Amino acid sequence: MAATSSNANPASAFYAGNRTAQALGALLRAVDSVAPAWGTRAALRLFFTPLPWKLAARRALPAAWSATAWPFEGASLVAYRRNDVGADRPRVLLVHGWAGSGMQMCALGDALADAGFDPVLLDFPGHGRSAGWHSTLPQFARAIYAAASRLGALHAVVAHSLGAVAAMHAAARGAPAARLVLVAPSAPPALFLRWFAGSFGLADSVPQRMRERIEGREGVDLAEFEPDWLGARVAQPCLIVHDEGDRVAPFAGGQRLAHALSGARLHPTQGLGHRRVLDDASVADAVVRHLRT
Repeated sequence: MAATSSNANPASAFYAGNRTAQALGALLRAVDSVAPAWGTRAALRLFFTPLPWKLAARRALPAAWSATAWPFEGASLVAYRRNDVGADRPRVLLVHGWAGSGMQMCALGDALADAGFDPVLLDFPGHGRSAGWHSTLPQFARAIYAAASRLGALHAVVAHSLGAVAAMHAAARGAPAARLVLVAPSAPPALFLRWFAGSFGLADSVPQRMRERIEGREGVDLAEFEPDWLGARVAQPCLIVHDEGDRVAPFAGGQRLAHALSGARLHPTQGLGHRRVLDDASVADAVVRHLRT
């Protein structure tokens, strides 16, 4: 299978920037060519590993925030809260995307605190200060559900990238959140599996083999993360913030979600890309307005 260009395949641009991933990709191509079962396992190992590793992505903890650890699936999740915010405010859970961390959501968290909310930033498994070195999208969704169970009914979940897909799934499965904000939502996993395999020039059969192993391991059909499945089950008012020039999660994905979710409104931006959108003041204003209406 010919390598897919980065213009057609956002995953190519992501993995091409990481030399370690490229070296591992060459190795798994060789393994898959002689032993497909082992090749599938090796591909999943890489697919489940956030790159760059969490120590490189970890941000310093601002003085206004403190961290606490919660038990989760035999390990721990780390959450961050503002020291000067009372527990009587409407609570908002903020979650990051793949290879990110809760501290990436700090600017939005500060804006929400200033607007009268109680923001809680979460590190997903294998990310930030949470335990582990690997994670999966279904595990992201379970972590959101676990956080909601611990925190009580949430006024909203504000989620970035892959975390946005997990947040929709958690909401569709009954997580108690009155509103959703999806910032730069990523492509559904079935599509990203094809991008992942294409970025390393893997055989066309690899994405399906990976999907079958993920579904068997996690006990969930990946079709449940598709816009059509989610659109029939997510009833919360939803704001979708997406930059038209996003090279990691193409804008067309946000448009598709806005069409699929009956209570969704699309807020396009320009020039902010996939990550700078989290730190933009006008985006924070739009999020606050959505949570106040």
